[in-house]
Amino acid sequence: MRILDLPDLPHRPIEAHGSRGFSVGAFGISADAHLVAVTLAPGGVIGRHPAIGRQLLVVLSGEAEVAGAEGVVRRLAAGQAAVWEPGEVHETRSAGGVSALIGEGDLDIGAPGEQVDPG
Repeated sequence: MRILDLPDLPHRPIEAHGSRGFSVGAFGISADAHLVAVTLAPGGVIGRHPAIGRQLLVVLSGEAEVAGAEGVVRRLAAGQAAVWEPGEVHETRSAGGVSALIGEGDLDIGAPGEQVDPG
């Protein structure tokens, strides 16, 4: 077993799509999906861009404001998640800063637990 400390992952800043205060640390990548730890500094933005695959953003700490293709802004707190469909244009912002996980790719979001662990 290995223990990963998400803040200790090597992060790189991302400025694409007008993003600012945004950094990514990858820790799970395959041909079909990837899992990354992300941080948004206070006032940070992940600029509007299309999801490459189905995308799941799980807030670990802080709060985020997210919007999908329709542009409706929703607030997420720790323990909440947003899902965007492949190709859906979306954006994430945080006034106070946020730490989150993003999974993107060939994911079956909301699958019953027995599909993951049949017991």
